[in-house]
Amino acid sequence: MAVVKSKLLENLSDNYPNFLKKDLTKLVDIILLQIQESLEREERVELRDIFTLETRIQKARLSRNPKTNEKVKVPEKRTVQFKMSKKWFNNINNE
Repeated sequence: MAVVKSKLLENLSDNYPNFLKKDLTKLVDIILLQIQESLEREERVELRDIFTLETRIQKARLSRNPKTNEKVKVPEKRTVQFKMSKKWFNNINNE
C-alpha cells in the first residue's frame, strides 16, 4: 500500500475542513523536509505508535551481473530502514 502525497492531502482536507488546503500542503512539506534532513544527519526518526525510520550502512561487497555473470564491485551505501509499530500493523491488518 503506497501513500501518495496528493491522496494524503486530500484525506487531511476531508478530515479537517477548517484548514485551508495550502496550509495543509505547507505542513506536510515541512514535516517531510524535517524527516529527510534528520535522515541525512543519520538520526533516527520515530513517530510513536506508527513507525520508525533509521539509516543503515550497507558494506561494500562483490556482486555479479546475472546477465553476463561478470563480477561487479558494489560500493558502500546508506539505506533507510522502515519499521512499522505493532499497533499500526494490527490496525492495518484488521481493516
